[in-house]
Amino acid sequence: MSRESVSKLPEILRKYERELLADWMEQQLASPTLRRDLIKDADLHTQSQEFLNLFREATQKGSLVDTSDSYWEKVRDFLEPLSRSRAEHGFTPLETATFVFSLKQPLFDRLRKEHGRDTEGLAEDLWSTSVLLDKLGLYTTEMFQKSREAIIGRQQQELLELSTPVVLLWEGVLALPLIGTLDSARTQVVMENLLQRIVETGSSIAIIDITGVPTVDTLVAQHLLKTVAAARLMGADCIISGIRPQIAQTIVHLGVNLGDITTKASLAAAFAVALQRAGLTVQKRAGNEPPNAR
Repeated sequence: MSRESVSKLPEILRKYERELLADWMEQQLASPTLRRDLIKDADLHTQSQEFLNLFREATQKGSLVDTSDSYWEKVRDFLEPLSRSRAEHGFTPLETATFVFSLKQPLFDRLRKEHGRDTEGLAEDLWSTSVLLDKLGLYTTEMFQKSREAIIGRQQQELLELSTPVVLLWEGVLALPLIGTLDSARTQVVMENLLQRIVETGSSIAIIDITGVPTVDTLVAQHLLKTVAAARLMGADCIISGIRPQIAQTIVHLGVNLGDITTKASLAAAFAVALQRAGLTVQKRAGNEPPNAR
């Protein structure tokens, strides 16, 4: 005897598909994990019907213990985008996996009726069906987790880009205010953004402001030097501003050599130097008259 000891599961799915769908929907709609704020009942019904059809087809020919074979490919292909969609819409892993796990009770009820007094056959079928749905439920959790990691990774990249704006202070003068820790990944984003803006604006001076960088260690200093070197290769000179007394002491203590890089205590001081190098001066207007008074 094969087909997992002649399980009644394929026959039940074929004979009672409509009744199973109705019972399954009742289970899902009554579940405390149902998120009516995230999915409509009609959409849930459509998803359930499609899954049940694919599940039935897979059990007719595929293994009832191995959901990785080719007969279960359509089921996996259905569950992957479903899990991804639920991850994107704010479902939890439990709420996502419950979609599959909630099918157990309707199937168990039918298996009990079909087996009658055959307790041994019932026990085998209950166990194999439970394991089968557990594997599919865990598959949704795995796909959900991968989707969440992808979403988090994308959001982190977007935050990195947003946290490293390059501002055009004056014609030919750029400013790059840095806030937070400067690690290798962020340094790469900083370099790309700065170099891109140098090309776009044709700027010859870039001010890197580290007022918002809490600490400067050897690694951070090396990242700054790499950024300055990359900017110089593009024809732009760099000024580092925001050198507080504590940071100055740390740099000296670490023995970090900033070479011929100009450093200033504030962004304003650095901007003044940048204007001077550009051959520009800022003068205070005589008197208190507004610019358009005359």
